Amino acid sequence: MTPNSIVLAATWNPRGEIDRFERILEHLQETYERIYISLPAQPDDPVGQAALLERLKGSAVFCHINPYWSWGRYMALKLASQSASPWIHYADMDRLIRWIEQRPDEWLRTLPVIQTCEYLVIGRTAQAYQTHPAALVQTEALSNAVISHIVGTQMDVSAGSKGFCLAAARYVIEHTTPGHALGVDGEWTVLLKQAGFKMGYLEVDGLDWESADRYQANAADALRQQQAAAAYDADPANWARRTAVAAEIIRIGLETAGRQETVKPRSRRNPEEWL
Repeated sequence: MTPNSIVLAATWNPRGEIDRFERILEHLQETYERIYISLPAQPDDPVGQAALLERLKGSAVFCHINPYWSWGRYMALKLASQSASPWIHYADMDRLIRWIEQRPDEWLRTLPVIQTCEYLVIGRTAQAYQTHPAALVQTEALSNAVISHIVGTQMDVSAGSKGFCLAAARYVIEHTTPGHALGVDGEWTVLLKQAGFKMGYLEVDGLDWESADRYQANAADALRQQQAAAAYDADPANWARRTAVAAEIIRIGLETAGRQETVKPRSRRNPEEWL
């Protein structure tokens, strides 16, 4: 990866991770040309978000507060696509913090892979997936199966990390609208596949379950992950929530596939239009 060739587009709803973020911030700034963080208008941790914004004043980190939570991923990618950098790494910040803390070498090895294709889906290895609650594993199996069938490649689309060339990111922003929240996992993948962008897939260990880290001073160890996963699965509301998320990914993926005739494939148009 050449220096200053990739920017980070991240969504983040801080849940006690501010101190951990500050510990890796210098590393982030050395690695990415610029950092764009898309934040919800009503965060789970408003005190933490306020502290984050205050501490980042004057830095090279650009924060944007969205009017609606569901706009987060779209706006992160839109902001990053307005830069001149040829490559964009999208990531859920809570997952990225854990990844860098636990497997920094794997994270750094992943960034050059983004430059080998126009759209990279970064998924979880079997080892990483096993750290998640059953409520996620079983429901995401359905949404992953549907999106994989549409694009013709078996992949995990919901790990919260993807890579884009600038042309692909701008194509997504032109042909989608904000508000699809986690449904963009299916939407972005189906849209870019149908548009003719060169797609790649990579599985990593570092995207193991991050929610066990919330309000912890450090990344959770394996025992803490197991305990938190068991507690998560014990609440029926979490199963209902994850079922709804999987249904959204499937619905939007199918809708995107259904409107393929209205979106001209990028391969049939002048590529310079997307630069």
